[in-house]
Amino acid sequence: MILSLSHFLIVAAMLFTIGVAGIILNRKNIIVVLMSVELILLSVNINLVSFSSFFGDLTGQVFSLFILTVAAAEAAIGLAILVAYYRNRGSIAVEDINLMKG
Repeated sequence: MILSLSHFLIVAAMLFTIGVAGIILNRKNIIVVLMSVELILLSVNINLVSFSSFFGDLTGQVFSLFILTVAAAEAAIGLAILVAYYRNRGSIAVEDINLMKG
């Protein structure tokens, strides 16, 4: 069985939908929100790589590497901020983060 472009686009659409649903449905846990953002970025990467492969151009794959780098940095910095916030407040609930207004 040969995988066509539509197979990859369907998988990317499903990942994007799961990511958006995770952000909309679960606003209480910041870890789940960060994982949902990562799923959305993964679906964008799948689209870029599949279109790049379909058209025979390497530009989409290069952009995908940049997005993976930014996503890794975002995850590391986001988790570091959450650890620091948890040490100060004792909770990482999204409602409590609203109190950080300065």
